[in-house]
Amino acid sequence: MEKNIFEGNLIEDLHPNDIADQLEELSEKDRILNFFLLPRTQKTEVFTYLDPKVQQELLEGLGKKDIADLLNGMAPDDRTEFFIDLPDDLIKSTINLLDEKERKTALQLLGYPEDSVGRLMTPNYIQAKKNWTVEYTLQHIKRFGRKAETLNFIYIVDEHDKLLDDIKIGKLLLADSDTKIEELCDDNFIALKSMMNQEEAIHIFEDYDRTALPVISDTGILVGIVTVDDILDIVKERDTEDIQKFGGVEALDIPYRDTPLLTLFQKRAGWLIILFLGEMLTASAMVHFEDELEKAVVLALFVPLIISSGGNSGSQAATLIIRAMALKEIGLKDWWYVMKKEIFSGLLLGLTLGIIGFTRIVIWQGLNFYDYGPHWILIGSTVACSLLGIVLWGTLSGSMVPFILRLFKLDPATSSAPFVATLVDVTGLIIYFSIASLFLKEILL
Repeated sequence: MEKNIFEGNLIEDLHPNDIADQLEELSEKDRILNFFLLPRTQKTEVFTYLDPKVQQELLEGLGKKDIADLLNGMAPDDRTEFFIDLPDDLIKSTINLLDEKERKTALQLLGYPEDSVGRLMTPNYIQAKKNWTVEYTLQHIKRFGRKAETLNFIYIVDEHDKLLDDIKIGKLLLADSDTKIEELCDDNFIALKSMMNQEEAIHIFEDYDRTALPVISDTGILVGIVTVDDILDIVKERDTEDIQKFGGVEALDIPYRDTPLLTLFQKRAGWLIILFLGEMLTASAMVHFEDELEKAVVLALFVPLIISSGGNSGSQAATLIIRAMALKEIGLKDWWYVMKKEIFSGLLLGLTLGIIGFTRIVIWQGLNFYDYGPHWILIGSTVACSLLGIVLWGTLSGSMVPFILRLFKLDPATSSAPFVATLVDVTGLIIYFSIASLFLKEILL
């Protein structure tokens, strides 16, 4: 039986996002039915809030006229984002359903590089000429403002559409009606370049705390605006990708719930295999020190403790440095400053853990919880010095690997916690048994 979720409800009182959430909980058949029942003015707004997979389902279930009305009514930036998620053949067929003006806009936006600001911008904004009066400008806003993405700013251009300034709407409303627009201009504005990388645009929005910024061509022509909601979407995608990479997973291109099992396996298997092969070196290192272990079996008790401490300190350092790089707090030129700082951090952290480790052995020996033998002081000293060295090495490794990756134009997030931990595991064993050979020389001979 078909289900009508809007029967008896005032649809006009619901936010489009709430309607989208209700539609996504329905079966495909009921979803299409209920989408049809929405008022024409609400269809476009609700459609933009739906999951891309659901959007495609609706697209396949609607008639050509309904699709044309839907796409022509969408904001250009939302429509561009929608087209990006479609298969190429479906993009071609749906773009041809747009009217001439909207088709030209869609093709222009899709023509920009994938990670450029041009893909985010919308041509729906209000522009004015500097010789207009405030009264005439307000009339112009009333006439064309309904299609604008935002009315927070009015963009002032010359006769060739070159951007001259932007004015807050509040400044316009407080001015006298016969005031010329040029009298309100201060010729001080921030603009994005259409070919600028989206990552740069994010930092500009953060630095200047803007809700919208104009987009200009290389010659200064105003071609669109970018609003903060589109920037927040990019920030979300970027941070999600970085977190997934840092966890030793290739970035998922679609939400986790929609990712097929085989794709999930492929995204995770590569890193796991690499890390597994790396950990096999740990076994090789253990074999190399097999004689030492046979003569002092007690050394094996502290292997998990020693190598995990180094891996943890490395993961901490990598996390801090990668995030600082993402926030532009540090760059490649700061590697020496970071190294000096992490050397002292590693020494302090290693010394702290070393003291705790030594104290633990003293207490266990003193209370007869475990007998470490007649050389328990040397064993405690071995553990303490090993922790100092391995934590220092882990801290340095975790902080420097992101710089090395950035130097080779790679994403620092790729230096994931598992990668750093594996690196420190293998080298940590070498440090541990090397120190043990010095402190326990008489025992191991």
